[in-house]
Amino acid sequence: MVNQSTTMERLACYEDDRGVVFEPIEPMELRSQQNVHLVLTQPGKIRGNHYHGTGTEVVVLVGPAFARIHECGETKDIIVPEGDVVRFVIPPGIPHAFQNTGTDVMILLAFNTVAHDRAHPDTFPCILIGETNGKASSPDAP
Repeated sequence: MVNQSTTMERLACYEDDRGVVFEPIEPMELRSQQNVHLVLTQPGKIRGNHYHGTGTEVVVLVGPAFARIHECGETKDIIVPEGDVVRFVIPPGIPHAFQNTGTDVMILLAFNTVAHDRAHPDTFPCILIGETNGKASSPDAP
């Protein structure tokens, strides 16, 4: 089995007086997606803090936000500046978490290669970001 690692890419945004447009996923990736969900997260709150057993997840995050990913025995902290749009492709088994560091709702769009099934979820808890007065904290990651 080949170990895959998380990839991260800043997306091009097209902006005019109406707002912003970006393409969240590559056309060739669309065919393999079994789930898509839009997550709106309040300021200071955290999403994720888990990993997926079999699914590959594509997460598109609109900054400002803080992301933490743990892989290959190392924890990576990523700051997504306000207005930036970043796409993460996260293979199975890689713990990840995202925190809204702004004052408005954070937008997170996620695609997964495994269909959502509440009876048999493909998510497993792994706390990477804890809540400490609204600031990120880092317990020992696995």
